[in-house]
Amino acid sequence: MFTVATWNINSVRLRSALVLRLLTDEAPDVLCLQECKALVDQIPAQLFHDAGYRWMVARGQRGYNGVAILSRLPITDAGDRDHAGLGHARHVAARLDNGVTIHNVYVPAGGDEPDREVNVKFGQKLDYLTDMRDAFRADRPARSILVGDLNIAPREDDVWSHKVLRRMVSHTPIEVQHLTDAQEAGAWVDITRKDIPTGPLFSWWSYRNRDWQASDRGRRLDHVWATADIAASGHASRILRPVRGWDQPSDHVPVMASFDLRV
Repeated sequence: MFTVATWNINSVRLRSALVLRLLTDEAPDVLCLQECKALVDQIPAQLFHDAGYRWMVARGQRGYNGVAILSRLPITDAGDRDHAGLGHARHVAARLDNGVTIHNVYVPAGGDEPDREVNVKFGQKLDYLTDMRDAFRADRPARSILVGDLNIAPREDDVWSHKVLRRMVSHTPIEVQHLTDAQEAGAWVDITRKDIPTGPLFSWWSYRNRDWQASDRGRRLDHVWATADIAASGHASRILRPVRGWDQPSDHVPVMASFDLRV
């Protein structure tokens, strides 16, 4: 069995101590980070190496985006894709010795206005998801896990209020449909919802909500998927809500799942 965690860290240098705390407290075998906001050589890899995470594959970008995969298990770099040709560091893949490929994805947030005619960022988000869909159709993934900040809360119980948020970026019908199309194209199974099929689940709470815990206006933006051929092995999903209360936290919390696959 091995455990995978995903976390939008919102600056890996600023919050390296929080990453170390997670690695110590929860000890996932693989941790996928998004929004690292650093070039690869700026990531404090030695800190993580000294904590037992001797392997890292990453793609960096100065001040923005950036994705990294830290692992206690041997991994090899399995490449990346620049979906929609944005030139952003938003995807990297790593392969475990058992042949399982882990994709770490950071989908564009999409700005504030859900209209691509007036908001370029929203159009980029939709194009990114369309390109993901087309890539999965062209080369159907197998023995793969996809995690990351997908910046969409697809279900009504993935947001604090469906009525309020259905016209807001991250929960609009067009975004949900684009995410669903990409998921179906790769025959991906939402492991978190396979394990926890009912009830509200959130992984992000805005910094704008001063008392985030009391208001609890969250969204499930962070996901763990697996291809259908290994999805049955996924279990023990957890969203680490208390992490949102750590000192100087990210606005996202880690999402975890375990897989009963030989490594």
